Amino acid sequence: MTSLSANPGALTIANPWASASLLPPLGNLDAYISAVNRLPMLSLEEEQACARRLREQNDLEAASHMVLSHLRLVVSVSRKYLGYGLPHGDLIQEGNIGLMKAVKRFDPDQGVRLVSYALHWIKAEIHEYILRNWRMVKTATTKAQRKLFFNLRSMKQGFKDDVEVATHRDTLSQEQIDSMARTLNVKREEVIEMEQRMAGGDVLLDPSPSDDGQEAYGPIAYLADMSQEPSALIESHQRDVLASDGIAAALEELDPRARRIVQERWLKVNDDGSGGMTLHELAAQYQVSAERIRQIEVAAMKKMRKALAAYA
Repeated sequence: MTSLSANPGALTIANPWASASLLPPLGNLDAYISAVNRLPMLSLEEEQACARRLREQNDLEAASHMVLSHLRLVVSVSRKYLGYGLPHGDLIQEGNIGLMKAVKRFDPDQGVRLVSYALHWIKAEIHEYILRNWRMVKTATTKAQRKLFFNLRSMKQGFKDDVEVATHRDTLSQEQIDSMARTLNVKREEVIEMEQRMAGGDVLLDPSPSDDGQEAYGPIAYLADMSQEPSALIESHQRDVLASDGIAAALEELDPRARRIVQERWLKVNDDGSGGMTLHELAAQYQVSAERIRQIEVAAMKKMRKALAAYA
């Protein structure tokens, strides 16, 4: 046990504190909790002496004793938040941060024990951690939403445990919503909204590839409207211009025979949906071979491509 010397400002540390520096890491959770529970608790006099040494002399050793003696409190509080599916070790770690903040701000002259004062800071840090990590999208941002978030879960569980109102549904009934709204002094619409937020899940817009190396299919593949994307709009406009004004300008570069061959072969569509004239049909009209018509067509297409490139 620790004991005070004749000088109240001096604290003599006995052997139990020596093992505090050998606390197992949080990765070995069972060993950590067992070691924390073996650390000695400070009496009121010892706590007051440590707090004054910290405030007046910035004695970090005194702060260490105050933190170590209350680590078991953090473990106890963190257990109440295991239902959110977050690692227990992470909850303890965040709670320890809150405990250290409480020790730094603790005033021994306020007439309260550190355990009562630190409780608020420990819960605050754990709450903040849960709200940051429970979902990628923030579930609660305002003070009222945070209060509703943490009370809704426990009250909903209470409804499930109540034999009289127990149901097989996961959603809340209208009577349960009204009861929660009255108890928490909020609007029933706020209860419904928070229930929907908590019931909904997160979906990765762009999931990473699976373990077998195959690409994962996520909403990002179909949520984007590429037709309204600026570069797509510009490209579409350019294609429309080339298909109308550009083709017309390119045809003007051809002689009448080559222009008609291209129009009959590629730009004319019959009423039945079929294409224009064949090489042999054009060859018969111009009284040349089909090969000659093909050569004229190839030369015309080459000339049109140059004209379109210059037009673009």
